[in-house]
Amino acid sequence: MLTPRVLKLSLLRRLRAADLPPPWRPRVLPARAYHSRTYSSGGSPRPMRQFSEQNESSPQPLIYYIVPSALLFVAGLATFVRYNDERRAVPLAKEAGQGGVPKRCTTNRPAIGGPFKLYDTENNVVTESKLRGNWTLMYFGYTSCPDVGPRQVQKIADVVKVLESKYGIKITPLFVTIDPQRDSSAQLKAYLSEFDPRIVGLTGPVTAVRQIAQEYRVFFKKVEEVGQDYLVEISHNMYLLDPCLETVRCFGTEYEASDVAEAITKEVQKASASSTN
Repeated sequence: MLTPRVLKLSLLRRLRAADLPPPWRPRVLPARAYHSRTYSSGGSPRPMRQFSEQNESSPQPLIYYIVPSALLFVAGLATFVRYNDERRAVPLAKEAGQGGVPKRCTTNRPAIGGPFKLYDTENNVVTESKLRGNWTLMYFGYTSCPDVGPRQVQKIADVVKVLESKYGIKITPLFVTIDPQRDSSAQLKAYLSEFDPRIVGLTGPVTAVRQIAQEYRVFFKKVEEVGQDYLVEISHNMYLLDPCLETVRCFGTEYEASDVAEAITKEVQKASASSTN
């Protein structure tokens, strides 16, 4: 009987003769080189993991979010302003020349001005439709104004006199109070009669006064309030409205009465020439 040692030696001889690897020797396979997936655009490649880590560690600048939001806000604001101006536009006559409106009034005028409803010194309702067909010189003020207000009202009275006596032009002078809490119809009548009774005083509820001030871009606010007494800071501008209710000129405090009368005359003559053509 063969011993285990003899069997082992016999087996080794047979394996060597067949040139086969011994069963106990592990087969070594060639190792494959690992190449990570990369993204490159002409430069040095960057591993995918490294690209992801860099992208996470460097967030987008804040300006990438602010600029689009600002553009959307500006676009929305422009749309709102245009819609608001078109909504406030005073509708014109359906046919040219209807109701005393000159033929050149053929489109809506949304720039400055709009519908309003106030009351004169006789408590009669006055709307924008009553001004249509006439030239109007409109001023916003209040009867308690200490200095600039009275000078501006006196300027309006002088302009009316110069236009009628020198140029033969009639206009409607309007005084719109921005202090309806103190300027009642009776107060307006007594105040304006000291300058020229032809100046039409307008007042009304606080909401109506604020509306017309907004329509004509008039700035005003209360200052130096002491109990029930206060002053009002205001822009003190005069507005010239043509028969179409379009604001064609704006006169500040720097204009003299003669300058205002001459400018109004030029606008009236220009409108007359364009309506005849």
